[in-house]
Amino acid sequence: MTCDGDSPSSQPNSATARRRPRKVALTLGVLALAAEVLVLRSRGYGIGGNVVVRCRRGHLFTTIWIPGASLKALRLGWARIQRCPVGGHWSLVALVRLSELTDEERQSARQYHDLRIP
Repeated sequence: MTCDGDSPSSQPNSATARRRPRKVALTLGVLALAAEVLVLRSRGYGIGGNVVVRCRRGHLFTTIWIPGASLKALRLGWARIQRCPVGGHWSLVALVRLSELTDEERQSARQYHDLRIP
């Protein structure tokens, strides 16, 4: 027993103390991912598969949009920097609600798809 009244069993184990930050980080990551999915779904965006996006120049194309992951783009919060297959340039792209597009715009977006993942 220590002189300040703490028993050795009340002090944290060093292995437990090292796991705590990882557990907190994992929990925060899962909560952030869940929040992203809920916000995108509540705003009417399709996610988790082929979705329509618009680049800064206004080009529409389809891409795979997986919450919390990005294999072909640099994530910047709700937007991503990605290569536009329509104009052949790198641009900030954002999700587009299908309900806001005309039939012609939907058809045009389906004609262009960014790089496929093998």
